[in-house]
Amino acid sequence: MRIKISARKSDLARLQAYTVGEALQKKHPALEVEYRFKESLGDINLTDPLWKIPEKGVFTEDFYGELLRDETDMVVHSWKDLPTEGKVDTLIAATLPRADQRDLLLLKTSHFEKIKASGALKVFSSSPRREYNLTDFFKSHLPFNLNSVKFESVRGNIPTRVRKLLESSETDGLIVAKAALDRLLTAPQAEFKEVQELLRGYMQQLTWAVLPLSINPNAAAQGALAVEILTTRRDLNDLLKSIHDEDTYRCAQKEREILSSFGGGCHQKIGVAVMTRPYGDITLLKGLTDQGQVLDARELQLKEKAPQFNENQMWSSEVKADRNNLHFSGLPANTNAVFVARSEAWPSELQSPGFVWTAGLKTWKNLAQKGIWVHGSSESLGEQENARIDILAGTSLQWAKLSHDEGFAANSVELPLVATYTLKPTGSLEGLADKESFFWSSGSQFLQAVQEAPEILNKNHACGPGNTYKVIRAYMENKNAFDPSRLRIFLDQDDWRKQCTK
Repeated sequence: MRIKISARKSDLARLQAYTVGEALQKKHPALEVEYRFKESLGDINLTDPLWKIPEKGVFTEDFYGELLRDETDMVVHSWKDLPTEGKVDTLIAATLPRADQRDLLLLKTSHFEKIKASGALKVFSSSPRREYNLTDFFKSHLPFNLNSVKFESVRGNIPTRVRKLLESSETDGLIVAKAALDRLLTAPQAEFKEVQELLRGYMQQLTWAVLPLSINPNAAAQGALAVEILTTRRDLNDLLKSIHDEDTYRCAQKEREILSSFGGGCHQKIGVAVMTRPYGDITLLKGLTDQGQVLDARELQLKEKAPQFNENQMWSSEVKADRNNLHFSGLPANTNAVFVARSEAWPSELQSPGFVWTAGLKTWKNLAQKGIWVHGSSESLGEQENARIDILAGTSLQWAKLSHDEGFAANSVELPLVATYTLKPTGSLEGLADKESFFWSSGSQFLQAVQEAPEILNKNHACGPGNTYKVIRAYMENKNAFDPSRLRIFLDQDDWRKQCTK
């Protein structure tokens, strides 16, 4: 069988087409693939911001005509470029596993002192979504004490935009889709070696941060590829099933449906991210509609319905503990990246080891106010969340975790614990015995409770998706008392109460 695959002619679009074609050939070795590349309207008009161009599908509509005229068999798109309104005569038949859906801030290292002195930041980005969601975040989470953040329009492919940033004496930074840069930096084909060397050279002049989805949810379907075919081509539909990733399709499609419910379009100041996890799907929605409605939602849809309790059967408490600093003797040899559980875990004598990742955004903010550059965060979803920064780092990362002396990672090879303080829980645990459902804010709190009231062990427990879950599960397994129906993950205490209260 021989097929034709079409895409735009930019480096990234060609690479995405090759990715689909080679994935198909891996499943079907006898398959022959011909590639067709051309410019779209969006490639030709590089003057106007995308949201000002009146035509819909400026990167995709030309290829729709090719499908209708049988000039090609399938088209590979960046799915975020497709209009949210579907077509009756074509369909998205497949998508590969999603690349990183987050945005990336690139900042010229040479401008750090200028930014600090002026308290002003100027960033290239043509996205109303990014401008609306990130302006206040930059003021509070970058180590510059900013009072002004200005966005300026920029167009062009990734190398062009980065070059424009480096050539501008006024502009300090640039925001791009992380997936695009990751793909270009790891392309295996020889034709991309030149652009890779160019980008690596550019990256030597830049400092970067992976922007959090809870603050800046992605453009709908960002990081996902869409393979479009005619609805009549059942043969291609069957062929593409072999490379289709259903989780990616489902999450990307849900994002597009949510965006469409507010009118859709790249002019919208709306970001929406859907992420699937073993315990459920997380949906993040943030922005401003054209009608002036402020959107700010963070929801977890559990894979199984949560057990229900009366309010008087439920118990939770904020963690209270005495904290004492420990002597800091340094990081393990060759450490070049640290995971910081809390800002208090950062010892004053520690110089930045290279790459800094935080457990949550509060820790990010506190470290930034101490003048520390943070490269990203697990956003309170747990240290098991893959940072996915090895490509950007350009080197093998050797991690260490800064936390208290009972941190769960004490025996971890991949994330060795560096204890910088001790914690002794001091909060009241009265009234536990009469309750049926408990939400724990820390593993230490749980361990103290089961010592004081061991009868609660076989009742219903809940916590966030991070280290607390690991501590509770490990204790239960050690006591032969682990039951997944009695230990559930929620985003936070409010989410637990919302989903479990009768």
